[in-house]
Amino acid sequence: MTSDAPASSPKRPLDPIAAATQWLNEGRAVALATVIETWGSAPVPAGGQMAIASDDTFQGSVSGGCVEADVIAAALDVITGGQPQTLSFGVADVTAWRAGLACGGKIRVHVARLDRTRDLALFANLADARAARTAIVVATHLRNGTRQVLAAAVPGIPGVAEALTTGQSTAIETADGELFLHALTPPPRIVIVGATHIAQHLVEMARSIGYEVAVIDPRQAFAGAARFDEEIVTTAWPEAGLQKFIDPFTAVVTLTHADAIDDEALSIALRTPCRYIGALGSRKTHGKRVQRLSEAGFTDADIGRIQAPVGLNIGAKTPGEIAVSILAQITAAFRKGVDT
Repeated sequence: MTSDAPASSPKRPLDPIAAATQWLNEGRAVALATVIETWGSAPVPAGGQMAIASDDTFQGSVSGGCVEADVIAAALDVITGGQPQTLSFGVADVTAWRAGLACGGKIRVHVARLDRTRDLALFANLADARAARTAIVVATHLRNGTRQVLAAAVPGIPGVAEALTTGQSTAIETADGELFLHALTPPPRIVIVGATHIAQHLVEMARSIGYEVAVIDPRQAFAGAARFDEEIVTTAWPEAGLQKFIDPFTAVVTLTHADAIDDEALSIALRTPCRYIGALGSRKTHGKRVQRLSEAGFTDADIGRIQAPVGLNIGAKTPGEIAVSILAQITAAFRKGVDT
């Protein structure tokens, strides 16, 4: 027997902090598990988190599924006893071997019970920083679980400035004991200049993995509501709409194939500290673009920031494949700081 009813879609994962906030507001006891150190093939980087409620409900991940069951068990102990725990999993541990880390991955996970008054205020602070696209570091004292929010370097805590710039979280030793610096940088944003077919694919894929996306195109026929969600589109020339979106955590991609629009966007982007700049077009097209930008006063070093032809060289042919290659290159820029 068959049914024409549509299959139910899986629920979108809830951010661990959003989940913890919701559960605390409901009066539930909650623990937060945070990856504080990794080696080898550990699948979740330092800073990865999982919120666990006292009824075994959880959101997030600290190992991609490898040691979640053991972390949940520890979290329930922490909720009951109140004292933070730091857990280690590696090739020498029977638990880790069973869980699938035997290929060389090792992780340390810190688990602490959340306090409703203190931590709801902290999470509100984090939400404000995220909304303002401000980088912050949450410094957690592993011995007692206390946290403080840092927006700039402070004496006695090395590594804060680097964490704010790179977004890399790390555990450090201080005179007061071990400290975990959890770097919380704004969500990476992609500003796409050109509401093209490639852009449609790029928007969908980028949003599905957590990127913020904005599309700018003065051509109403391209940028209409039939092609893109209205809330992400600015129907204007780059000069009027681009600058407000750019910060050090932004990638700019030009896809219009219209020289006047693309050049205007590139000229703006090159004068900013945005993380990545890419431009669609062949090498011949880019050669002409380089000449125009040089005549506009940009140096070779300036123009060298532009990835062109845009995207990793994966032999992409279709608009969807080109979008994949662009997103992969942007991800490399955010994660590694280099083109690969």
